Amino acid sequence: MMSRKYALSFAAAAMFAAWLSPSLAQDGGRAYTEGPVLQVSYIRTEPGKFDEYLQYLATTYKTIMEEQKKAGIILDYAVYSNQPLTPADPDLILTVTYTNLGALDNLDQRTDAITNKIWGSLRASNEASADRETLRTQLGGRLLRQLMLK
Repeated sequence: MMSRKYALSFAAAAMFAAWLSPSLAQDGGRAYTEGPVLQVSYIRTEPGKFDEYLQYLATTYKTIMEEQKKAGIILDYAVYSNQPLTPADPDLILTVTYTNLGALDNLDQRTDAITNKIWGSLRASNEASADRETLRTQLGGRLLRQLMLK
């Protein structure tokens, strides 16, 4: 049999849950809704190559991103400078904003036409990507989902 102490604790917990449950039921139980998804890339330019890499970003990269925006594939993109604290830190951070995680499904199929338009072929795009490794090192990235507080 349950002791009186535990019975009172259980009763108090049940009352609290009953008080809380109407507010959870009203709004789906969450204090947020899922918002846009941000793809973040951390970049470290090679010594003396910062301006050259920024020239690529201001031309070809910008053209690709603007085409993807026009096609409704992405919501936005941005380039941020970063003050590195150590030699292992990025000096640039690139972001691409998607509507949601579902926007990443079949992304290559939806962007191949833009890639072919800009580069002429997927092979040319891949070769150019390899060439950019002389300008910068990709240090990794993150995929973040914004939570919109209610």
